[in-house]
Amino acid sequence: MIKKGNPPQNHCSFCGRGEEDAMILISGIEGRICEVCAEKAQEIIDQELRKAGVEPPKGKSAPKKDGAYSGPLKVLPPKEIKKILDEYVIGQEDAKKVLSVAVYNHYKRLQQLESGNTKLFEDVEIEKSNVLFIGQTGTGKTLMAKTIAKLLHVPFTIVDATVFTEAGYVGEDVESILSRLLQVCDYDEKAAERGIVYIDEIDKIARKQDNPSITRDVSGEGVQQSMLKILEGSEVLVPPQGGRKHPEQKLVKINTHNILFICGGAFDGIEKIIARRVNTQVIGYGKKDMEEIDKENLLQYVSAQDVKTFGLIPELVGRLPVIAHLEPLDRESLKRILTEPKNALIRQYKKLFAMEDIELILQPEAVDMIAEKAFEFKLGARGLRALCEGLLTDAMFELPGKAKLKAA
Repeated sequence: MIKKGNPPQNHCSFCGRGEEDAMILISGIEGRICEVCAEKAQEIIDQELRKAGVEPPKGKSAPKKDGAYSGPLKVLPPKEIKKILDEYVIGQEDAKKVLSVAVYNHYKRLQQLESGNTKLFEDVEIEKSNVLFIGQTGTGKTLMAKTIAKLLHVPFTIVDATVFTEAGYVGEDVESILSRLLQVCDYDEKAAERGIVYIDEIDKIARKQDNPSITRDVSGEGVQQSMLKILEGSEVLVPPQGGRKHPEQKLVKINTHNILFICGGAFDGIEKIIARRVNTQVIGYGKKDMEEIDKENLLQYVSAQDVKTFGLIPELVGRLPVIAHLEPLDRESLKRILTEPKNALIRQYKKLFAMEDIELILQPEAVDMIAEKAFEFKLGARGLRALCEGLLTDAMFELPGKAKLKAA
């Protein structure tokens, strides 16, 4: 800022751009402002007006960002949604079908509400069905959520449940879930109220014992209880910029009735709970019936009762009516993950080497060995990247410089 008494200088008082770099310099009493800073100031004013519940004047608001969510909804049939998921996610047919149907029904329900045709809702009101994914680490839960985000025409955000804590402790409040959704759609409340939220690591807030807690817990039952009203559908007061860092901000009211929540978690150890329930150790007359149970993949028998026993409170389980499991990855699936998807690991490394004019060729035996080792590590698809990094680190360190020397 230029001090009083000094002669005006030909540069912007905010960004410091000189007269030769700026198209327009608007003079003031104590300084100047360029066209770029003036446009940024207008955007800030519009955002503050929207957060205060005031719509900016028409013709004066800042231009919307690419991918705005104000247009009409485009409904994709479940088969088309699954076809796009197939390009990135190997296997997991049941989980992809469940996700495709959930997203399609969410689209269809919102489209009908926004069309103004309320005749279909006179007798029956369609409610949303939140989804819970259960699967081992590295089986594709987060990948499916990220992939579905690429084809959505509604606001979509991924949040991590491990950052939430019970009220009174240091950490983020549950309402920050909706704060992130607001930020994705540029603080447009109407757009946020038709969005989709993926809550990852939902199993990390489970209570450790299957009985009500009589003392306060740092992260567990208290966090689950605070999630209830958000998941089911109610009007929530949301701090647009996050809860505790900006206590002076005005709260925004968001109705979560039309927001679809998809939760996912590894639920490590839930197989033992399922095994006790299906009684895999039975002997005698019941043994013949138990022979049909696949002991290698007990997750396929998961139920709401098992999730409750694991540590999620019954009220929260009831608000996640659709429970889907992800199959553990076998050797063949790991081989396909290395080569078939659009963003397959081998394609990524080939692209990295191609940037240095180097061609990477992996023999089928090497692919088999990587898949075999990853299967032994039991880290899912994430183990593949760890192995590839270990095998190719020396090559990525040595070869780029040599290739440039030969080219010279």
